[in-house]
Amino acid sequence: MKFVDRDLMAVQEARVLMEEAGEAKNVLGTWKQERLDRVVRAMMKACSERVEMLVQMAVRETGYGEIADQVKMCQLLIASLEKSFENMQCVGILDRCESEGVLEIGVPLGVIAVAVPALSPVSAVLFSAVSAVKSGNAVVFAPHPRAVETTKKTVQILRESALAEGLPDGAISCMETSAKEGALELFAHPQTSLILNMGEEALYRESPAGKPVIYGGIVPSPVFIERSADVRQAVADIVAGRSFNCGIMAGSEQYVVADSRIAETAKQEMISCKAYFMNEEEEKKLIRLLGIGEKQGCAEKEYIGKSAEWLATKAGFSVPKGTRVLVSEQTYITDFNPYANALLCPVIVFYIESDWTHACEKCMELLMGENHGNTLAIHSTDAEIIRQFALKKPVGRVLVNTPSSVGAMGVTTNLFPSAVLGSLSAGMGITAENVSPMNLIYRRKAAFGVRNFQKMME
Repeated sequence: MKFVDRDLMAVQEARVLMEEAGEAKNVLGTWKQERLDRVVRAMMKACSERVEMLVQMAVRETGYGEIADQVKMCQLLIASLEKSFENMQCVGILDRCESEGVLEIGVPLGVIAVAVPALSPVSAVLFSAVSAVKSGNAVVFAPHPRAVETTKKTVQILRESALAEGLPDGAISCMETSAKEGALELFAHPQTSLILNMGEEALYRESPAGKPVIYGGIVPSPVFIERSADVRQAVADIVAGRSFNCGIMAGSEQYVVADSRIAETAKQEMISCKAYFMNEEEEKKLIRLLGIGEKQGCAEKEYIGKSAEWLATKAGFSVPKGTRVLVSEQTYITDFNPYANALLCPVIVFYIESDWTHACEKCMELLMGENHGNTLAIHSTDAEIIRQFALKKPVGRVLVNTPSSVGAMGVTTNLFPSAVLGSLSAGMGITAENVSPMNLIYRRKAAFGVRNFQKMME
């Protein structure tokens, strides 16, 4: 049997794809926004028509998440992007200020290298592909080993629809061979203008120096239920957000901090929403299943993207049928915190604090912990407390009275609809924003002389 070095194959393939993308970017650099928009519309239409097939393929291949939830997420993302893209100008003249004598011109960065996660690969590929083309860039995908076939198929559908609209060959491509060395070759290639890493922390740590990186962290969020909140609605939002797609959404609620005055009400409402509070023995069994003490960021953990009922059964205890989330009630954040890292499954940690100032400290401690949080949620009707939380927390987005998981990506808020939550606030990447096509361009300024230098020197 002939030996094949996959790493060398991946490196060579990366070089070829990047050279082809480099040629395509030169063509795209001459295109006007209207022409790019026609291609983007065709891409979203093609993906929309095949989204159920692609999601079924993704869940079979990765074993992560719920088919119905991922289909709905993709549909909502496409609808939101269509609306947001409608009047968005990314290339050409963005703004002209006649009185100031300044023109602002949008210019594509060139070639975007994308690291695709195993979590929700269909929405990840769709979002990054249409964002790249909308902003006049070529894009090359490096698939996760666990989602190779889904990534390739999604890229193929998007690529074929784009080519039919005249997009140059090489403008959208995907590596056939999944290997870390190939991805790193993409990142380091001279043609690469920007690395878009959608949650692959191991690759982020090895990103080449000198290349700008946008990192979209897939991390849990603390959520505070303040005493003035509509507790029933807050709890319904939290349970819905955490259980959606089995807890693998970026920014999903992992920690609930409840004001002591409403804590008991919140617990009863959680039970009504099919949350299950574990006893001490059940929690020990769950912790064994979660592999506490091992590295949690690994995408091979068997519990990732599984339902609450699956987790309980696998751990060895029973829960009522229809249970949506498992809850651990904790008092302190200890040095050995079994829930310190992101748990990509429907598990919630429940804390009680005496007032909003102590809750503020607890949320800060959770955000500054090992999970590097980039999103915070608060349920409250007190404008001053909301303002204090928004002013003081080291996060890219503060969500108010909405599920964190879908609010963060712009489904239930007016944040830009995005599958990439920038993590600059956690010290990773170059932006804290919801990533949009505007993050994939640079802005050229044309400034006219408005003052006479000779006279100024007199």
